[in-house]
Formats: sequence, C-alpha cells, structure tokens
Amino acid sequence: MALYEKLRDDVMGKDENGVFPVWKAALSGLLVGGFAQFTASPMDLVKVQLQMEGRRKLEGKPPRVRNTQQALLLIYRQGGVKGLWKGWVPNVQRGALVNLGDLTTYDSAKRFLITNVGFEDNVSVHVLSSLMAGFTAALMGTPADVIKTRVMNQPTNDQGHGIYYKNSIDCFRKTVRNEGFTALYKGFLPIWMRLGPWSLTFWVTFEWIRTVFGIVE
Repeated sequence: MALYEKLRDDVMGKDENGVFPVWKAALSGLLVGGFAQFTASPMDLVKVQLQMEGRRKLEGKPPRVRNTQQALLLIYRQGGVKGLWKGWVPNVQRGALVNLGDLTTYDSAKRFLITNVGFEDNVSVHVLSSLMAGFTAALMGTPADVIKTRVMNQPTNDQGHGIYYKNSIDCFRKTVRNEGFTALYKGFLPIWMRLGPWSLTFWVTFEWIRTVFGIVE
C-alpha cells in the first residue's frame, strides 16, 4: 500500500482537480501487486507444496516434505536458486490481478462514495469499499490462482521443465479447451471467503491506524 500511494502521489500524479483516474489506479495496482508477489514467490511455492501433502496422504503416497525447511531444501536441490521461483510468472500475474482488484477498487470506491454520494470518510465508507474490493479481487484473481496452482504443483522432468504445462498461457489454453472456461473459476467461493475477510480486516485496520497517527491523504 505504501508503494501504491508513492506511485499514485509522486509518479502517476493526480488530475488538476485532485482526482486520481481509475486507469492510473489500475496500473499502479498491477505494478505494485506484481512486484510484491515476485518477492514472495518462493514462500508461495512452499505453501502450495505443503498444502498438497494432504492429497498425497489420502492417495496413500509417502510424504515429500514435512515442514517449510524441508520444502525449501527439496526445491533448492531439484532446481537450485532458480527453482525457488518456479511458476513465478503465473504467481506474479495472480498477484497483479488481485491487487488490481483490491487496491484499485478500494481507492476508487472510497473516493466515489465520498465525492459523489456524499458519505463522510468514516468506518461505514471503509467497510463498504473493502467489501467491494474483496469481491473484485476474488473475481479477477481466481483464474490466475487456478493457473498458478496447476503450474507450480505439476511434476517436472530432469531439466526442471513442467510435464503438463509449458507455461501459464499453455495452462490457460489446455484448461479452457479440456474443461471449459468455467474451470478457471474453480474454487471461487473459498477464494472469496478468504479474500473478503482479509480485505475487510486490512482496510478497516489500515484506515484506523492512519487516523490514530493523524496521517492525512
């Protein structure tokens, strides 16, 4: 959020009337979301692999890893430092789209409610804006989340290349061709149930902290 506001205020710039255009908000959200997700990609890869251990247990297969340290070491041994960023492209795409939906929607909705509807900058506006932001983030991020999970969790050959999908575009094409477009929204409800409360908690808390410390936009 700090980087987003830096882009908004010092790089992109507001219009002469003090309004930050939606297209600038969207571009800023994409950039900061992609950057943040790229830095966090190794730990996201570890998270995906640990989450899949439950499925392996149900299938009667031996566990590959038991904790975060083992997962990191296994990934490093199989692909080196580069292997830690396996699937980073769809991961960044997801992060960019989620933050496009979350940051852009919250910022734009909040300003619209205050400027055009006549709301005051209070908790009610923050809650309404965060609810819209969480839904939009889930709507935009679910397809990328499906692709990211499939690319990151697929087995690899001796060269470290994915067996099922060459890249995120290949995964997108094969998923739509074999399962239909709606397959991209598998898991939408749990994703929304995760992003919705997160967005609500983050934005209300964020605005409260700003108020406590007297930070004014």
